[in-house]
Amino acid sequence: MRRRSAPTVDRQWGTQTRLGSRIPLASLIQTLAVAEYLNFRHAANALGVSLSSVSARVKTLEEDLGVLLFERHARGVRLTEAGRLFVERAAAGVDQLDHAVKTAGMAASGECGRLRIGVHTIIPGSFLAELLQRYREDHPSIEIEIMEGTARDAVMQLRADRLDIVFVAGTPELPDCHSRQIWSEPLVAILPDRHPLAEQSAVTWAELAGETFLVRHGGTGPQVHDHIVLRLAGHWPAPSILRFDVGRSTLLSMIGQGFGITVVGAASTILTPSGVAFVPVADEPEPVPFSAVWSPFNRSAALRNLLSLAAEIGRSSRAD
Repeated sequence: MRRRSAPTVDRQWGTQTRLGSRIPLASLIQTLAVAEYLNFRHAANALGVSLSSVSARVKTLEEDLGVLLFERHARGVRLTEAGRLFVERAAAGVDQLDHAVKTAGMAASGECGRLRIGVHTIIPGSFLAELLQRYREDHPSIEIEIMEGTARDAVMQLRADRLDIVFVAGTPELPDCHSRQIWSEPLVAILPDRHPLAEQSAVTWAELAGETFLVRHGGTGPQVHDHIVLRLAGHWPAPSILRFDVGRSTLLSMIGQGFGITVVGAASTILTPSGVAFVPVADEPEPVPFSAVWSPFNRSAALRNLLSLAAEIGRSSRAD
C-alpha cells in the first residue's frame, strides 16, 4: 500500500493538503500550458481542449494541493510565488517523463541502449570488423562493450547474462542457446617465410603432419588445437602441438622465428607481419564457419538489429 504523507494545513486556503497524492498527468500539462500563456483560453486553444476543461482541472489541482497557483484577473492570470515554484519543478518532471518515454521507445526499437559482445579477436578489414563498424554507424546511440576470450569463456559469460552475443569459430550446437552461422573463411597455414613449403601455392594436411604446431590458450586457440587433432588423426607419430599463453602478434612473431607453424582463418592474412607466409590448405573440405550465439530469452532489439545486419552483410558478401 502506498504510504501517504501527513496532511498539512495551508495558511492561505485553510484546508488540509496531501501532497503525496497522485496528480493526473493531464492536470499537470494543462497547468503548465496556463503558466506559459498566462491565459486560460489561449492555453485551451493551444492544447485543443475546451476552456472549461482547463479551468476545472487547474482548479481541482489547486484544491488537491491546497495551494493557490494562479491569481485570476480580468485580463488573464499570473502565477503566485507558490505557483512559480510548483511550475518550475513540475515542468522539469514532465520533461524527464517525456525523455523517459522517448528513451524507452528508442530502446524498444534498438536505437539506444547497450550491447555486450564476446569475440575471439577483431582483425581490421575482417567480416567481424566490418559488421561492428557498420552497426556503430547505423546505431550510434548504442553503447557497445567488447570482451575478448575463448569460445568456452564467452559462452559461460553469455549464460551468466554478462554478454548478449558471442562470435565463435565453428557451428556449436548448444541446447540452451540459439546459434547461426554468420560467415566463413578458407583455412590457411602460417609458416616461417623461409620454410620449404612457404613458396608453394597450397599445402595439404599430409605435408603438415610432421610439423610442430603452435596454438594460443586464448582466442580460437582451443578450437584450432581440436581441429589439428581431428585432421591429423591416424597419422604417426601424433602431431606435436605446443600451447602458449600469448597474444596473436606474439604467436606470429614466434612462427617467424621458427618455433613452429599454425593454421588460421583467412582473415588473419589481412595484416601480414614480416617473417611469415600464409599458404592455403588445399584439402580442407570446406571453409571454416563462424557463428553467432545468443540466449533465446534475450529480447533485445539492439541484438536483433545486429543479427539482421550480419545476415545482410553475409548475403552481400556471397553475392560478390
